[in-house]
Amino acid sequence: MTERNNKGVKLDRRTILAGISAGLAATGAVSAQQAATSASEKGPAVWLDMDQKQLDDAYDQSKYAPNLKQVTDRYTSNSNDMRARLGEPKRFNYGPTAIEKLEVYSSKRPNAPINIHIHGGAWHQRPATDYAFPAEMLMNAGAHYVVPDFISVDEANGDLVPMVDQVKRAIAWTLRNAPMLGGDADRVYVSGFSSGSHLAGVALLTDWKKEFDLAPNPIKGAVLSSGMYDLKPVRLSARSKYVKFTDAMEDALSTQRHLAQLNVPLVLAHGTYETPEFKRQTRDFAAALKAASKPVQFHINENYNHFEMMETFGSPYGLLGRCVLEQMQLRST
Repeated sequence: MTERNNKGVKLDRRTILAGISAGLAATGAVSAQQAATSASEKGPAVWLDMDQKQLDDAYDQSKYAPNLKQVTDRYTSNSNDMRARLGEPKRFNYGPTAIEKLEVYSSKRPNAPINIHIHGGAWHQRPATDYAFPAEMLMNAGAHYVVPDFISVDEANGDLVPMVDQVKRAIAWTLRNAPMLGGDADRVYVSGFSSGSHLAGVALLTDWKKEFDLAPNPIKGAVLSSGMYDLKPVRLSARSKYVKFTDAMEDALSTQRHLAQLNVPLVLAHGTYETPEFKRQTRDFAAALKAASKPVQFHINENYNHFEMMETFGSPYGLLGRCVLEQMQLRST
């Protein structure tokens, strides 16, 4: 009886194993069929080897960062916590419209260097108050931190030019008023993230003497993370649904096409979990700058997605925080 049962058990195992093998083979066949179907369904190439959906996804960070809301909510809560500890910033108007205001988080150090941060948000509006959290690191290191608000592309009827103009005005206002802020006009730096890196990059092309009657090359350095520096593929993506690109806009606002006008040492960075296009944009911009003998450093942050990269700006041990402090020749206490 026992022997018969054992034989039965062995037979059942063989049957089960055979069934599993058959199932795996069937699954493999289905997977292969799905892959073949997926390949056959891929549309014509729109940019490089990407079809329209792939390109759209490559300019939509939510497709690559499932924790988007959690991380961006932390921007807000960490900024609120910082203000609760250190107090509210000074607020100033830098231009004629209601949105043209900036926040100044001041160090106790006299004649301190200044970092002007141009925040991201896919060119949509996010308040400067949500990007205050890096202020604590910079204040402790002896620097002032300035964050301007500016118009959104939606409020500008799809035009990016008013956004760039306001960013330039915010930078020019800070340069001109540095002494009043307790800052050193000869040590003003810029930082940018995501679409803010795009706007900051374009602003760095400015002829400050011609447009604002300021000293030539007044910006001493910039750290730009996870940005866009040539708008051609962006124009081909789903972002064209809310940005009214023109040939003139695409060319004028593509920083990589105007390297001769760049006279600022740059630090560029991206995370390994960003979209293929945001990684390529940063990589290609860095390579173009190097080929043009422009001062540039290029960093890749392992195991960080797009939105997590911004959080590293708030810590002297994070990649962006470290890069900003090193560029400004500061140490956080």
